Amino acid sequence: MMKILLIEDEAGLILTLTDRLQSEGFAVKSAADGESGLQLASTETFDLIVLDVMLPKKNGCDVCRDLRQKGIDTPILMLTAKGETIDKVLGLKLGADDYLTKPFEMMELLARIEALLRRAPHQTANNLAETFRFGDVAIDFRRAEITKNSQSIELSAMEFKLLQFLIENRGAVHSRDKLLDEVWGYDAMPSTRTVDVHVAWLRQKLEPNPKHPQFIQTVHGFGYKFVG
Repeated sequence: MMKILLIEDEAGLILTLTDRLQSEGFAVKSAADGESGLQLASTETFDLIVLDVMLPKKNGCDVCRDLRQKGIDTPILMLTAKGETIDKVLGLKLGADDYLTKPFEMMELLARIEALLRRAPHQTANNLAETFRFGDVAIDFRRAEITKNSQSIELSAMEFKLLQFLIENRGAVHSRDKLLDEVWGYDAMPSTRTVDVHVAWLRQKLEPNPKHPQFIQTVHGFGYKFVG
């Protein structure tokens, strides 16, 4: 189920939009002011944010700017007052993906939402949130940072990509050829031995006992899988 964050201060509109979006199959959370909306958007993962410009405590343009400065690239649909062209231009310049002028038809809002979700590389249910933990290891995928027992761990770009793919698809067994295609890409043309070497490096850096891996496991005759 895709998650939408609604940042809007009109109680009636919050109720109406929440009911309709839920009936369309979305999970909806709402915030009635800019500060609480920014906090929610910064700490939870959403597939889309519907953001009003005119908000108490912090206006929508400032919320949009702060989210983009934090590196949060969730699609943002801004709601602007009728005729306020400056709000539309400013919102788009600050990183909003689309805007809709109040009052609007519900069908147009749904069409804009669907269009943004189609364009956005959204997470599936099998994917992961911005952070993930296993054993003594903590990963921040947004910042590409890994710690083990609170000590920073350095991974190469390909090690990180391989680890992220395995975690996103944890539980599934992946052949070496599949990992080459998904992580290195069709044009890279490394050998399947490259996968084995990178797996060995990941185990050395992250497993409690690299010789008896607990998380990055070998499935003999098939390939590798992540368990955790």
